[in-house]
Amino acid sequence: MTRPITAGVDGSAESLAALAWAGREAVRRGLALRVAHVWRYEEHHALDPAGTGGRETQDRWVRDAAAEAARTLAARHPGLDVTADVLEGDPVDTLTAAAAGSELLVLGSRGHGPLVGFLLGSVGQQVIADAVRPVVLVRAGDEASGEAAGREVVVGQQGDAEDSAAAFGFAFATAAARGATVRAVRAWTLPPVFAYSPGSLKLLDEAGGPEPYEKKALAEALEPWRERFPDVPVVEHIEMGSAGQVLLSVAGRAQLMVVGRRAHRTAVGARIGSVAHGVLHHAGCPVAVVPPQETS
Repeated sequence: MTRPITAGVDGSAESLAALAWAGREAVRRGLALRVAHVWRYEEHHALDPAGTGGRETQDRWVRDAAAEAARTLAARHPGLDVTADVLEGDPVDTLTAAAAGSELLVLGSRGHGPLVGFLLGSVGQQVIADAVRPVVLVRAGDEASGEAAGREVVVGQQGDAEDSAAAFGFAFATAAARGATVRAVRAWTLPPVFAYSPGSLKLLDEAGGPEPYEKKALAEALEPWRERFPDVPVVEHIEMGSAGQVLLSVAGRAQLMVVGRRAHRTAVGARIGSVAHGVLHHAGCPVAVVPPQETS
């Protein structure tokens, strides 16, 4: 079954930028686009702060806004299959369900602070942590010019080949559709000796030290993706430092940043890993957060 790309809209400038990004990506991938406006009735809704309209009035306003967004995008991309849905319910549950039926979910993000619209506070974090498909966050200032030739798809790599497989798969497929280069980034630090197992220390010795060991680990993780996408140029980037800082240091050359997701459950809900959290809030380009294993 071919799934659409779903763009969540709420009328904000961020969500409209996300919608534009999703439209361009749908054209590149030859997929349909679903415009999803998630809402729930509130006496003082953002579209009706004075509280003069009831549920039916708010519903009509939301449906009109979603339909207009779909019409605008269809006019911008003739031939693109665009549909508009109004989804009423809990934002986390509704958006997570929308992601499950999509190739990817695209949402607006303010960055340098909390996510906006229906992603305020913990809502966005829970959606990203629970989604079984990639979630792409786009800023209000995003423009098509940012996808120009020469800008790279940057993907972070941690752990072994299996740990990074989903993120690499998304990055290479996206780069192939855009004719872009993949920059695969692996950051490394010098932990205390006792952090290494005896087996790891042996491997380090055989590799000639930490940096050659990290280069070898990245090359091995990349090997199957180079074979699958032989026409995609690849830059291997090894740098000492924290993963978040190293990724942000190359964000200026990226048209898209791709990070894997490491979700953690706490008493107050889901939390994403620190690397994804830092990149989402501070990278200037769109950011894709990819779950460990995508369902078929």
